[in-house]
Amino acid sequence: MATISIKKTSVDFLKKLSKNNTREWFNEHKEEYTDAQNNIIDFAGALLAEMNKHDNIETASGKQSLFRIYKDVRFSKDKTPYNTHWSGALKRATKKLRGGYYFHIQPGNSFLAGGFWGPEKNDIQRIRQDIDLNYKDWNKMLANKTLVNTFGKMIGEQVASAPRGYDKNHPAIDLLRYKQFLLKHDLTDEQILAPDFVKTANDVFRKMRPFLNFMSEILTTDSNGVSLVE
Repeated sequence: MATISIKKTSVDFLKKLSKNNTREWFNEHKEEYTDAQNNIIDFAGALLAEMNKHDNIETASGKQSLFRIYKDVRFSKDKTPYNTHWSGALKRATKKLRGGYYFHIQPGNSFLAGGFWGPEKNDIQRIRQDIDLNYKDWNKMLANKTLVNTFGKMIGEQVASAPRGYDKNHPAIDLLRYKQFLLKHDLTDEQILAPDFVKTANDVFRKMRPFLNFMSEILTTDSNGVSLVE
């Protein structure tokens, strides 16, 4: 089976688009866009196949993982009509496996990420409840050597002060303030164009698994450890 990799032409298309972000230019280069998009779909499909060897992914295909290149500019100050990156998401399957994976391909700003981008209110409450009671376990998990070497620190939006119901002097206030729970691994242009990038991406996402599994257990059990899902 041929190795699936991201073609230089797929990245070059983004460079051209960033300089010519108009509908007129895009329509004149629609064939170039289609070729590049198909390449990214093939990459995402190959990555999905590898991911399903060690995780259970709900996303059905590489094509379904991809986000649209067309922007919704209704509420944006930037009215350029197209995104200048390729991106896609892979969602974990079943009620017991929470969280997801994300890839972002953009010249000079490519990265792999994952975790919990927009947790529901009940999920955030359950997470904070666990942090309150078990913050030492959280600190141990986030200090895991492989996790730190691959992703650094957990990132995500935070509330400005202590969340309602928690003391600002709580020993885990730095964790309690989070309302997104994400890991991110930056990539160079050379890495995304390498022939083995599918393997690289798969390895990075595999190293994220302890974090996702830790969070999944919290979100599918109550404070007594009793399962909330069948």
